Amino acid sequence: MEGKTVLVVGSGGREHAIVDALSRSPQVGKIYCAPGNAGTLQQAENVPLKDTDVEGLKAFALEKKVDLTVVGPESALAAGIADAFRAAGLKIFGHTRLATAIESSKEFAKGLMERHGIPTAAYRAFSSYEEALAYVSGRPFPAVIKYDGLAAGKGVVIAANLEEARAALSDMLLDESFGKGRVVIEDFLTGPEFSFLCFVDGPRVYPMPLSQDHKRAFDGDKGPNTGGMGAYTGLPFITEEDRAFAYEEIMCRTARAMCEEGRPLSGVLYGGLMKTPQGIKVIEFNARFGDPETEVVLPLLKSDMYDICEAVATGRWTEEPVWADGITLGVVLASKGYPGSYKKGFPINGMHRLGTRVYHMGTALDPEGQLVTAGGRVMMVIAGGGTVAEAREKVYREVEKIECENLFYRKDIAHCAFE
Repeated sequence: MEGKTVLVVGSGGREHAIVDALSRSPQVGKIYCAPGNAGTLQQAENVPLKDTDVEGLKAFALEKKVDLTVVGPESALAAGIADAFRAAGLKIFGHTRLATAIESSKEFAKGLMERHGIPTAAYRAFSSYEEALAYVSGRPFPAVIKYDGLAAGKGVVIAANLEEARAALSDMLLDESFGKGRVVIEDFLTGPEFSFLCFVDGPRVYPMPLSQDHKRAFDGDKGPNTGGMGAYTGLPFITEEDRAFAYEEIMCRTARAMCEEGRPLSGVLYGGLMKTPQGIKVIEFNARFGDPETEVVLPLLKSDMYDICEAVATGRWTEEPVWADGITLGVVLASKGYPGSYKKGFPINGMHRLGTRVYHMGTALDPEGQLVTAGGRVMMVIAGGGTVAEAREKVYREVEKIECENLFYRKDIAHCAFE
């Protein structure tokens, strides 16, 4: 029997990890990745189509008789790829445009939580710069200011004072840096953050291992926010009671709430959560696999990735996924200058010496076949171990084998596990 044909949509480390997990399925015969990167080439055939080219991707899936499409980025979901594929009779793992509003509109997500008693920070939403500034001026700082739509992970500012708040509001509402839209202003919460990813099919919620990512560019959680500089599983500050509360009262309740509001989820729900002194609360929801969390979570999957995604895509009940014991930890190597401006095209050598997983994020092959940098976050080195300390020691030993003059990385990933 021929294996199944799968299309993975996206081009980053998350998609490389998804391709890797699917390649371990005995059911899968052929994987396409659109557009993919130099790393996905090892297990998939790259297709030169943008992740938001819904019509092009649909035509390709029909032509190649793709059995299942798995969507990585939120931009594709917000563009309605799941709606278009389903209308064409294609199986797809990913939420409808209506359901993706849980990520694409901060205001919708906050309203949903308010209506259904899901714990989160108090908030107000504004479209007027003057009204937003007046509100934030009368509130204690720091203040959390979020652009209401998709902003590629860059639409959140924690303003320490009125000057920073004014600059953020001006950027979002007057300059319309992310497009015309509204802002949500939230109360500032304190406590360690963590990520809870779940496979969700309507009211059914299948949990993945908890993880924590590191948003700031530099050691000690200093510097600008990035898309994530590393992540790890096995969080010592989260108890079993914490996890049970997060699963039942946040993730499951949210899945039921989306069903009640006519927007059932069919893919991954990402809960960006915080353990505050008042209990666990939601910082944000994403409508897809997190990045870089996916890169440390999926290597632990023992169940068949194709079977899970196909079950969710078709509404078929499936067994709860089985996960391996142990810890995974990953370190991101990024181009110098990231998340600001940076140069591309620097050769990367030494990869053959690595004895552990590497997920490519922003890489390409030059005309001579040399691996070069092609993005802000370039690659993520992953290692496993029985403890966080063991995984961390192993991963940094591997990172040192990579030779590239224009990369930097944090040397304190998982520092929360040791504090």
